[in-house]
Amino acid sequence: MAEETPRKSVEELRKIFDLTGKVAVVTGAGGTLGHALAKGLAVFGADVACWDIKPDIMDDVVADIKGLGRKATSAGVDVTSDESVKTAMEAVIRDFGKVNIMVTVAGSAGVRQPAETFDIDEWQKIMNINVRGTLLCAKYAGAEYVKQGDGGKVITIGSVRGFLGHPGGYAAYGTSKGAVHLLTKQLATEWAKYKINVNAIAPSIFWTPLTQQIKNDPEMVKIFMARIPLGRAAELDDFIGAAVFLASPASDYVTGVILSVDGGAVAG
Repeated sequence: MAEETPRKSVEELRKIFDLTGKVAVVTGAGGTLGHALAKGLAVFGADVACWDIKPDIMDDVVADIKGLGRKATSAGVDVTSDESVKTAMEAVIRDFGKVNIMVTVAGSAGVRQPAETFDIDEWQKIMNINVRGTLLCAKYAGAEYVKQGDGGKVITIGSVRGFLGHPGGYAAYGTSKGAVHLLTKQLATEWAKYKINVNAIAPSIFWTPLTQQIKNDPEMVKIFMARIPLGRAAELDDFIGAAVFLASPASDYVTGVILSVDGGAVAG
């Protein structure tokens, strides 16, 4: 008869969401969601390397993380460039000595267009950022995890649009997020043997400068809210708990999951 795995002690259970001593990379850290998740991980103890294609917009998030007593760095990174991501990861290892958590927030909704007239260059741009960029960041984090030999966490950012179509011109964005969902499952399957957990957070709509166009259109807002059983857009704080869970020991037996933080949108 197989031996039962030893249960965690009470003290160990109290620390299952503790990220103290962990090093996280958050891409798109200068954006609204990236900033929130980077700061949220720092609140729970992580040091954070902040990446964004626009290095000048990360001053606030770096200051917030340092204000919590955690270490933070920033780097200008083009997630669609193999060389840029590789160089940035080398800098993380040089500055922090290791990496434990990768959160691939960098993405683009692009310009929403009717499918019958969708500009193919715009399509490819969205695919490059959302799919290629996710793979490259996961790839270099995963390679470090394998070398370190003690596992690691990858958190990708999907979307409810990766599950469901929408009349609002999402042919490229929705398809890209569906690809991110499957990529998440693929990496989880490949890397399980290295004790690497790969999961996704799939948000419903939340208000940022990128979604201001929708918020300014009452009819479009009505369409979106009608599809969310809880009847409201997401708020940034709604995503922090999910990110901390997927980054922490609490999720050590969770991999290949697309965690919908969506007010029930996928449910019905």
